[in-house]
Amino acid sequence: MTIVTGYPNLTDKGRIIAHRGASQAAPENTLAAFRMAQEQGINWIEFDVSLLGDGTPVIHHDDTLDRCTSASGPLSAIGAADLPGLSAGVTHGEAFAHEPLPTLDAALDLLGDAGMFANLEMKPHDQPRGRIASVVRDALQTRDWIKDRIIVSSFDHDELAELRESMPDLALAGLWTEPEDGWRKRLTELRAAALHLHYTHLSQSLLNEATSYGFDVRVFTVNDLRVMKPFRDLGLTSIVTDDPPLFLDDADWATWAKHGSH
Repeated sequence: MTIVTGYPNLTDKGRIIAHRGASQAAPENTLAAFRMAQEQGINWIEFDVSLLGDGTPVIHHDDTLDRCTSASGPLSAIGAADLPGLSAGVTHGEAFAHEPLPTLDAALDLLGDAGMFANLEMKPHDQPRGRIASVVRDALQTRDWIKDRIIVSSFDHDELAELRESMPDLALAGLWTEPEDGWRKRLTELRAAALHLHYTHLSQSLLNEATSYGFDVRVFTVNDLRVMKPFRDLGLTSIVTDDPPLFLDDADWATWAKHGSH
């Protein structure tokens, strides 16, 4: 058996992770959603980083502005100068009408001040190869708490490899909907800490294989108490959910979350 090398020292592995923040209670990928997650009792969030046309990193999932903001069109068509006055709170009504589209720096400042942990997912979209890895690196390298509280994931493993070159101690996770053949080799090449996958593709054999080689296993996006119950006490590291209170209000899940995060 080959044990993973370069394994990071995350001080908390976060059993329950708020997907794009507390995205049922507040607009996804906003600072309001991050604060709401902590108010709900969650210290781990997952969020997406995409680039504007001028290279500014923002917390946003899509390659267009239409679904989650007051603007429309490609994300790459705007720059930092266009952010004032743009609302990222339109999905949750008037109470969030003035919620800004946050920059990566603003999100990291909030996390640092609040003592929170995060899974940062890089979304390259149509940007040139290596650009997002370079921008994320520049933002992370200025903060000394990152290595203990951030894990970076992406479906684009070449971007992860770019980031690994410049940040050898950063926690990385290979992200798949369904892991392809050779997933373990790819994670080992990246010196990754974890396998992240859609919950519908988790099996006991896959969980056993991943954990036996030292990989954490996180699944997204789980909004049903029942579906991950068979894996809960068998080595699963974390679930990513839109609805953290659903799990925290259940005694068995709350116990799992409390006693298995370190």
